[in-house]
Amino acid sequence: MPTDGVALITGGAGFIGTNLADRLLSQGRPVRIYDSLARHGTERNLRWLRARHGARLQSVWADIRDPHTLRQAMADVTMVFHFAAQVAVTTSLDEPADDFSVNAAGTLNLLEILRQHGGAGLVFTSTNKVYGALADIPLRVEPTRYAPMDGAAASGISETRPLSFHSPYGCSKGAADQYVLDYARSFGLDAAVFRMSCIYGPHQHGTEDQGWVAHFLIRAIEDGPIAIFGDGRQVRDLLYVEDLVAALLRAEECRRAIRGEAFNIGGGPGNTLSLIELIDEIAGLRGTRPRVRHDEWRVADQRWFVSDCGKFATATGWRPTIGVAEGVTRLYDWLAAERRRPAQLQAAE
Repeated sequence: MPTDGVALITGGAGFIGTNLADRLLSQGRPVRIYDSLARHGTERNLRWLRARHGARLQSVWADIRDPHTLRQAMADVTMVFHFAAQVAVTTSLDEPADDFSVNAAGTLNLLEILRQHGGAGLVFTSTNKVYGALADIPLRVEPTRYAPMDGAAASGISETRPLSFHSPYGCSKGAADQYVLDYARSFGLDAAVFRMSCIYGPHQHGTEDQGWVAHFLIRAIEDGPIAIFGDGRQVRDLLYVEDLVAALLRAEECRRAIRGEAFNIGGGPGNTLSLIELIDEIAGLRGTRPRVRHDEWRVADQRWFVSDCGKFATATGWRPTIGVAEGVTRLYDWLAAERRRPAQLQAAE
């Protein structure tokens, strides 16, 4: 499939959108960002993109639930990367109606415009939360992590795993996930779904509710305490954002072949960390161990999730290339450098 023409990135001033926009713009591709600038760090990301790419960066500041503005933004677009979302489980528990309206209704709004627009491809970023708490997988307790007692550890969780939405966030993203797949089936959209595990890297302004790797590193750099919900042995597979961007571009290239498919996207079994193990990594980087406090487990927190990315690798040839140790060090260095730069330089970007 051709990979030229305007790329529309919803949520494009967020962490993933910024990295994707930078890659595309650096390749000479026209990029249009669509973002409400509601999330922490988006304005800083936008300043950085404008400083690097100037007027070549097109931007629309509006809500994904605004059909009129979104329809206008779709003009001459050949590919949509849909990242706009309410992203925190905790927020969804406090405001489930708003969570639904952004994640589910907002995505349906986009799909209807795509159906009427015709011709543009779509990659939608879903979540591993569509598989629920995975409470049926027996786990053994090791000193720093949980580990599955059956054969799941060898390859991770595949797309054959039954869906089991857990938390309002899981429900809203899961509903959007299924709508995207059905619009590919029912209306022939070149649309695919990425069910993502933990993505991390530069331009991630992590908070306690979302982006835990960046959040832990930020707290350590600022010499603040790190809150761990649960015992800290919960395990995730980590994917560095450069590898995710490569996967997104491969999805666009192969969009006709992967139409109507969902893919688990993460670092896989070779790139896993528990919360305790990330604390150990931080201690190695800083020479001192961060202060840690423990709190109760949070709703829908999976004890163990590792992606089996074999389906996408087989379909496109993509595989992760940046290991956890290298990726965490890169992000730590980027965050530390950001905090050393004078505030007036950040504001001028």
